[in-house]
Amino acid sequence: MEKIHTPYLEILDRIQWLGHGSFRIQGPPLIYINPWTVTSGPFLADAVLVGHDHYDHCSPGDIAKLVGPESVIITNALAADFLPEYGSVKVLRPWQSINVDRASIKAVPAYTPHSAVHAREAGGLGFVISLDSYDIYYAGDTGLIPEVEKIHADIVMVPIDGRNTMSPKTAAAMVNRIRPRYAIPYNWGNPNVGASKGDALEFRAACAPPTEAAILPVSR
Repeated sequence: MEKIHTPYLEILDRIQWLGHGSFRIQGPPLIYINPWTVTSGPFLADAVLVGHDHYDHCSPGDIAKLVGPESVIITNALAADFLPEYGSVKVLRPWQSINVDRASIKAVPAYTPHSAVHAREAGGLGFVISLDSYDIYYAGDTGLIPEVEKIHADIVMVPIDGRNTMSPKTAAAMVNRIRPRYAIPYNWGNPNVGASKGDALEFRAACAPPTEAAILPVSR
């Protein structure tokens, strides 16, 4: 078995899956991605990333639990219309970047070809987060798109539910193009809006070396 490199584990341990498409990256800076049905923590977010305006990614009530006057909310133009001025709302287009403390956050396209639910014209976003010499790619709600050829990352987080996104095998095909050290599946474990653990295991089996799939427990 290939030896696991400790530095990768250090950054992986800072990533917590909050269920469905929601994540927390322990800081500094403290970053939340698409918080939905989350609980308040002891510390306010430095940045909240919101990929698009659907209710399970853009939840003003959940965002309000996490932000303060110094927090930055990073999103697209459609989702920004639903977000009161909790902190500072920054609208990005694909390939634009913003720095938050020690992190550089780049917006990247997230859409599903031939799908009206996640149409390219809606401007949905994924994010590449560069933090402490590592690049973390959160794909957003997306299909397998040609823009992925421009993305390089150490850790990749991808949807596997197949509901206008990617199936487990298609998500693994995306991962295998990028060749990260770790890949994390999401949009599973909730019978109402996601895939099953069996789908997560199917995804893991389809990921090719050097990538190892990390199936995270839900953290609250």
